Amino acid sequence: MFSGFWTDWLWYRSVRYSSVFTTTLWTKVGLFFFFGVLMAAAIGVNVWLAHRLRPPLSAMSLEQQSLDRYRMSIAPYKKWVLIAVTALVGLIAGASASSQWRTWLQWVNGVPFGQKDPQFHEDISFYAFDLPWFRFLLSFGFACVVLCLIAAALTHYLYGGLRVTSPGSRATAAATGHLSVLLGIFVSLKAIAYWLDRYGLAVKSSGLKSAEGWTGLRYVDAHAYLPAKTILFFIAAICAVLFFATLWRRTWQLPVIGFGLMVLSAVLIGGLYPAIVQKFQVQPNEQAKEAPYIKENIQATRDAYGIDGSKVTGYKGDYKPRNKTDNERLRADADTTASMRLLDPNVVSPTFQQQQQVRGYYQFPATLDVDRYKDDKGKEQDTVIGLRELNIAGIPERNWINDHFKYTHGYGAVTAKGTGTVNEGEPDYTEKNLPAKGHLGKYQQRIYYGEKTTQYSIVGGPQKELDYSDDSGEKSYSYTGKSGVNLANPVNRAAYAVAFGEPQILYSGAIGEGSRILYNRTPKERVESVAPWLTIDGDAYPAVVDGRIKWIVDAYTTSNGYPYSSRTTLGDTTADSLTDGQRAVVAQQNQVNYIRNSVKATVDAYDGSVKLYQWDEKDPVLKTWMKSFPGTVEPKSKISNDLMEHLRYPQDLFKVQRQLLTTYHVTDANTFYTGSERWQIPNDPTTKSATAVPPYYLSMKMPDQKNQTFSLTTTFTPNKRDNLGAFMAVDANAKSPDYGKIRILKLPSETTVPGPQQVQSKFNSDDTVAKTLNILKKGDSEIEYGNLLTVPLDGGLLYVEPVYLRGAGTNYPLLKKVLVSYGNKAAFENSLGEALDVVFGKKAPNIGDGDEETTPPDEGSTTPPSDQSVQEALDDAQQAYEDGEKARIDGDWSGYGEAQKKLKAALDRAAAAEKKAGEKTGSSDKGGSDKGDKQGG
Repeated sequence: MFSGFWTDWLWYRSVRYSSVFTTTLWTKVGLFFFFGVLMAAAIGVNVWLAHRLRPPLSAMSLEQQSLDRYRMSIAPYKKWVLIAVTALVGLIAGASASSQWRTWLQWVNGVPFGQKDPQFHEDISFYAFDLPWFRFLLSFGFACVVLCLIAAALTHYLYGGLRVTSPGSRATAAATGHLSVLLGIFVSLKAIAYWLDRYGLAVKSSGLKSAEGWTGLRYVDAHAYLPAKTILFFIAAICAVLFFATLWRRTWQLPVIGFGLMVLSAVLIGGLYPAIVQKFQVQPNEQAKEAPYIKENIQATRDAYGIDGSKVTGYKGDYKPRNKTDNERLRADADTTASMRLLDPNVVSPTFQQQQQVRGYYQFPATLDVDRYKDDKGKEQDTVIGLRELNIAGIPERNWINDHFKYTHGYGAVTAKGTGTVNEGEPDYTEKNLPAKGHLGKYQQRIYYGEKTTQYSIVGGPQKELDYSDDSGEKSYSYTGKSGVNLANPVNRAAYAVAFGEPQILYSGAIGEGSRILYNRTPKERVESVAPWLTIDGDAYPAVVDGRIKWIVDAYTTSNGYPYSSRTTLGDTTADSLTDGQRAVVAQQNQVNYIRNSVKATVDAYDGSVKLYQWDEKDPVLKTWMKSFPGTVEPKSKISNDLMEHLRYPQDLFKVQRQLLTTYHVTDANTFYTGSERWQIPNDPTTKSATAVPPYYLSMKMPDQKNQTFSLTTTFTPNKRDNLGAFMAVDANAKSPDYGKIRILKLPSETTVPGPQQVQSKFNSDDTVAKTLNILKKGDSEIEYGNLLTVPLDGGLLYVEPVYLRGAGTNYPLLKKVLVSYGNKAAFENSLGEALDVVFGKKAPNIGDGDEETTPPDEGSTTPPSDQSVQEALDDAQQAYEDGEKARIDGDWSGYGEAQKKLKAALDRAAAAEKKAGEKTGSSDKGGSDKGDKQGG
């Protein structure tokens, strides 16, 4: 216990957040002792009082005299028995109370919201901060009174104050008075509970078929439960007075009658009456009865989740389809509407791993991140970034010294343009190699803290670290940062040897003057440790800021006590097809009905320093925590310009908001009740798992925007249908004046604009696409689909999906094709530009649009159906494939690799020749006939 306490104190001091440790510790200790002593004292006093009020032995019945041996055995030790029992109960009560440290700090430091609930006109802070603390006090009071009753009754029975089987009076007057007072206190607490239950109706979850997690009063609550709770409060108060009156009357008759009436009233008034109101008043006209309360729920939910400013437009509003025959304009708009990110960060991690890993003891995360960096011309572009982190499993020889002293850090960031590839579909790297060089300039490349760095390391002492290896050999390094805990102190070494279960820390010669131990090294756990009152986003991402690699972590303040706002479970709401243990939101099953991205945090990848910045300057929950932990959160003005360029709208908040907006995009109470306009989040069509499609970062512009901005996007489909229902985007650029503005394009229900699943199915079922994919997949190669991006374009929706080939020889994905769909047109080409040209009629397609059949040319046509070189290239491809299969069977892997290269070269020649033939066909027909277009296809 001491080692755990001591190492925690040392760690918090090392990160300069010792005030968090001390505030939390003293709050827990204070609650523990106050409520522990209070519980122990209450029970002790009642046992002492019951013993003091015992009748004389001569007055005891035969039943009580039979307990003499028990009294005699306890008598010599009764003092110690009392102390032991009260101490045990006090310890349990104190431990329970200490877990309420968050509730206490919020109650003491609560900041008003400045908004009042519509029913009781109390500030929302009353429900968020005050009511939870009052409920804890009430539950503690009930537990205390019940335990005191049990202890007093047992003592009275043991010493003759209560009788069970003896004739005559069952209790002495003293016992009657004592127990009646305790019962009076219990009933008084019940009266208080009834009064608090009135306010609890505003944060009570109840069922409504049109909304999951519905919270707040409904008609039956306001017109039945609320008056019932008020009446029961007065009945309980009167009943409590009757119990207290037994001190003078010395009879149980009136309080027992009163208690019976209270129970009967609770059944009739608190249970039966609301059921009658619901059955005979609400159900016959439920929609009209519930409408005012639905309206309050809609408003509160939209406020609590930050979606009240979301703007919904549609075909009948700002988003009107233009002339579909204006293909030239559509093609031009396609280039300016969005910078299509063809490099999918969820697919290309193996490519980064194979091409930029350099050494086996490095690794990239399975899912890379998307950020924005400037190119050579100073223009911002979407960039895929990953850090070359340490991979302990890849160390050539595993032992304690290598694992914890020599291999201590990763090295360098690797970035690639998100909008294009080079060579054979490889990423277009803008920062690469080891040490890394490129557009990022000079920065500290050593990575001691990262998402994959979960083990402890001991640095800075006599043992030198491996920095990196190049052609000249291994480079050594000794850590110079101020992070970690100094192990020169033998007490510290002993504490960590115990805490980590590693005795070598105590006596190893590799530890000496200057040695420091680094642990708690992932960005999420560092932020969560220094700010335990925050909920952490599931995706921390790296950025090169001010010459350092910084992990940027989005953090949320949440509450479960916002009146009328519907609840959601964070773990369920933030799950999608890319969520895993590393990317999952920390508070997996937290139920909340209020959330704000109030803090932006950074963790330095070299020295582990944590900075918390106030992002939402109006959030009362954050202000409350800042009062509780003063000095821990820095003002927003402290965020540097360089850091501001890399801040973005967080994914988990966006997922929560989009889930709520499937229902709460409707603001009319009657439409909300019917559920006719409800949406759903489509499943990811690029995976086999039936999980939600993830949101995608993309630079694009919505119809009401003049320029592209970095955005986070998603799609909706109508409930239980696959066609597209709506498209949603939020301005994710932190420097934009519209940051956080949610825009929703609602498509008319009478149209059948294809949704993501339908578009993917159309791609998969196209014969020509299937034939091309089969050719690509020869030789045990695998096809991988990238992110299916959706962009609004001139009244329609443009879909773009990169297609990757994981070759049998390379075993990492390379971009080979691009699928594009707009309206009923589809294209499957080698590049995005070519695919857009085909969709908008600027060139002949390599595939049909799925609705037309290819027809032969007219007899008089001078254009051949295809160039002879196409067939020659395909023949060469077939021969290369057969040669490769023979080499594979014979185990000739060098020959197999050579055959794969020939196969690739032949397929590229065939594609180029077919493109050339299509261009000839289009020019011979002067672009004027449909037949010519078909010949080109």
